[in-house]
Amino acid sequence: MEFPFFHGRITRKACEEVLSKNRKNGSYLIRESESVEGALCLCVFFEELIYTYCIFRNHQGYFRIQTTEGVPDRIFRTLKDLIYTFEKPNQGLVTNLCYPVKKQKASQRNQKFKSGKDDIYDEVDDSDYVSVLP
Repeated sequence: MEFPFFHGRITRKACEEVLSKNRKNGSYLIRESESVEGALCLCVFFEELIYTYCIFRNHQGYFRIQTTEGVPDRIFRTLKDLIYTFEKPNQGLVTNLCYPVKKQKASQRNQKFKSGKDDIYDEVDDSDYVSVLP
């Protein structure tokens, strides 16, 4: 997934730590669900709490999100459409989505492991790597 706010397979605890760092209402990220295979979680910071909404993908590839009880189910062609909708207020989330929390690059996460001997590798970006099939 190519969104900068998609954090992949991180734990709920790690997600809460990331969202709680800047303490801004409306901060959000998307991660893979730990408990529901194939589902995603939209995690939103609001008033010192993290709210988690499950996003499911149907067999046709469309996205459906579980929001507040009583709000009709909505179907979205893309995750981008879903995010765009929930950036507006009063759409069924605790607050509208305001601040996407970007995933840190591997080089930022691993800075404390730098030895100083391999400086040539410190500037290599994840996009410089290519997956090779066997």
